[in-house]
Amino acid sequence: MRTMNILFIGDVVGLSGLRELLRQLPELRERFRPDCLIVNGENIVDGKGLSEKEANELFSAGVHCITTGNHVWENWKSRPLLADRTDVLRPMNYPSENPGRGWTLITLPDHRVVAVMQAQGRAYMQAIDCPFKAVDAAIKRVAMNTKIIVLDFHADASAEKIAMGWHCDGRVSAVLGTHTHTQTADARVLPEGTAFISDVGMTGPYDSVLGMKKEIALKRLLLQTAHKYEVAENDHRVAGVALVVDEISGKAVSITPFMSPSFQTQS
Repeated sequence: MRTMNILFIGDVVGLSGLRELLRQLPELRERFRPDCLIVNGENIVDGKGLSEKEANELFSAGVHCITTGNHVWENWKSRPLLADRTDVLRPMNYPSENPGRGWTLITLPDHRVVAVMQAQGRAYMQAIDCPFKAVDAAIKRVAMNTKIIVLDFHADASAEKIAMGWHCDGRVSAVLGTHTHTQTADARVLPEGTAFISDVGMTGPYDSVLGMKKEIALKRLLLQTAHKYEVAENDHRVAGVALVVDEISGKAVSITPFMSPSFQTQS
């Protein structure tokens, strides 16, 4: 069996989260030996989107594709980036008049091809086009070029993410949940060969509430009024999953979640 190693890094929060990822990348490469590296970068600049500068830092570090999510639209500097680059994705089921695209084909130096796709859920989120139908259409297009297909499903509800996993089982290599910033304990390979996890987790400061300063998050919850989002500053970690995929069939062999550094059990 010929296999491909794919490393997917969960939602990078803040410039300090980006710095931690870049610091750890050499060690992660040594540990997982990825042939393809994908990063969700929707929260890099003050928690909202990214610009050409941050994208170029990631690509210079060897990243092959950057996915985003709903927060990318809140940073206007993201829009030219989405319009100009085919390897920076936004969810495919937003209205087509928005800049950017929701899937791309990555040709690796050894000429192997990986399709990366992104869709966004609708439960508790924007009422955009149906992600299930959008994914169906995208799979038909990319499957003509490769059987190795990775879907970043950016969604709030675990049930919707799990449903997407079953919907795609056997048709894509992996369905990887993003957006909720908390790594889940349900990673597995589904019966027809699709690797799945409800959420790959967050890369950034864990002395926080999902990357936000604790005191700001508490004010929002306790006072029920708006307070400016501020990225936290301490306890940085990198979260993601390592995939091994059969490059002939496109089916997943394994999915391994990781947190670096890992949380230590307190006695």
